Amino acid sequence: MTETVHTPVLPEGHPVWIYFQEKELIESLLQEITSVNPLIDLPKYTNIFNQLFTIEKRFARKENQLFPFLEKKGWVGPSQGMWSFHDNLREQFRLIQYYLKMNNPERVGTNTTFLVDGIYRLMEVEENVLFPNALDILTESDWIEMRKGEEEIGWMLSQTPPSFPKVEYVHPSEDFTIREMPFSLENTSHFDEGYMTVEQVNLLFRTMPLDLTYVDENDRVIFYNRGEERVFPRSAGIIGREVKFCHPPKSVGTVLKILDEFRKGAQSESSFWINYKDRLIYIRYFAVRDANKNYKGVIEMSQDITDIKKIEGEKRLLDWE
Repeated sequence: MTETVHTPVLPEGHPVWIYFQEKELIESLLQEITSVNPLIDLPKYTNIFNQLFTIEKRFARKENQLFPFLEKKGWVGPSQGMWSFHDNLREQFRLIQYYLKMNNPERVGTNTTFLVDGIYRLMEVEENVLFPNALDILTESDWIEMRKGEEEIGWMLSQTPPSFPKVEYVHPSEDFTIREMPFSLENTSHFDEGYMTVEQVNLLFRTMPLDLTYVDENDRVIFYNRGEERVFPRSAGIIGREVKFCHPPKSVGTVLKILDEFRKGAQSESSFWINYKDRLIYIRYFAVRDANKNYKGVIEMSQDITDIKKIEGEKRLLDWE
């Protein structure tokens, strides 16, 4: 059995903090497995054994994450000595697995004693030598980098440990972090915020559940999106056409008045809603201006809001099933 040692106070999610969380689980499993007689209840023993066998994830994290960082600092002892300790325990696990497969509970019980004692001795060395020295040798940036690599290996714990360092929620409007781009910027254009290729921009406009039309400062249509379910049909022939020829005669006067007020700066938005083919359509016009407030045209946005208008209360659960 291990002696009671002082557990260092560490932030949640720190790699060593996780090792101590696993230690509690391991000790619980060791107590359970020693209290079960495989001669009497082999299925229960097997269930506990399989849970204990997940200690392999702990071994793998030490060997592939912790030990390499210590080697870089010049401490190679754990890589040489403790790795062998791991392999001895792995061999003990394999031996018990063999006797379980051969349905030999007597041999299972005999070898369990060696396995349990070996794990207790290993945890004692971890607590008294490995972890204290590692905490003295490694920097916080080392631990942060190490934790990133642990994600791929995993833990014995049933739930993913808290992130390290702790990630505080930052509202998007207050997030000014300059990040290294995790994607290629080749063939992209830089917009106010972010980068997109022409293909991505097209996909964005195709996917949006809106009809968008852009009329420039010369009152000519220069763009419309090809959504799969447009409210109002459009064809490529309208590109370059004067906007007054793109609306029914009865509404042209209204459109021209909107453009005139937008151009003068007297107004910047106008909204309408109509019944069209038994659907409620919301039509909005927005003035487009550059950073110097110069008029650059107008965006027409049309949206079928029939179903949106029916929404009541709240929906917080996914209902795909």
